[in-house]
Amino acid sequence: MEEKRIKTGIMGGTFNPIHYGHLLIAENAAEQFGLDEILFIPTGRSPHKSDRQILDAALRCDMIRLAISDNAAFRLSTIEIEADEVNYTYRTVDHLRDQYPDRELYFIMGGDSLQAFGTWRYPEHILDEAGLLVAVRDDVDEAELKEQIQSLEQRYPQARIACLKTPNYSLSSHRIRALAAKGRTIRYMVPEAVRCYIEEHHLYDTNI
Repeated sequence: MEEKRIKTGIMGGTFNPIHYGHLLIAENAAEQFGLDEILFIPTGRSPHKSDRQILDAALRCDMIRLAISDNAAFRLSTIEIEADEVNYTYRTVDHLRDQYPDRELYFIMGGDSLQAFGTWRYPEHILDEAGLLVAVRDDVDEAELKEQIQSLEQRYPQARIACLKTPNYSLSSHRIRALAAKGRTIRYMVPEAVRCYIEEHHLYDTNI
């Protein structure tokens, strides 16, 4: 009898800070696609953002640990933070494939990122190694999204792309940082332990 392969989801981002929107997407991905675990992989050196825009990696990792501590399927991975080079998704997927050669990998991304996916570094290589789970909210234009998916599938025959349904939860890390910098409440936007950590360490008092 063939052994069941472990399904691993990949959640990348700066997580500056991690919030309930991230956690909702991860939970829905696990439920809808039977993922056994989800790796939260905070960015070390992003090709799109300067280091000045991103909170220190150790602080972001602390917040992720606090946020996922009550979910056995959620894990923190520091492979991008520990890497010496700029973080590109194809490199991260390569590292994970070397680490987990027998697992099914699924890269979780926002619907707004799908349109630009073809411009990423070596998208064909990412699709060779991992499926794409595209997080879409109820208010998204499904016809337009399906058209984008079909276009990518025609361009990359190996592509495995599926839509991940998520609640209409409109929130961004930038918004949370802005509110925290003004001394306004971020309660119920992030897990309570994360909120306390942010306030205790004054993380975003001047970092917007």
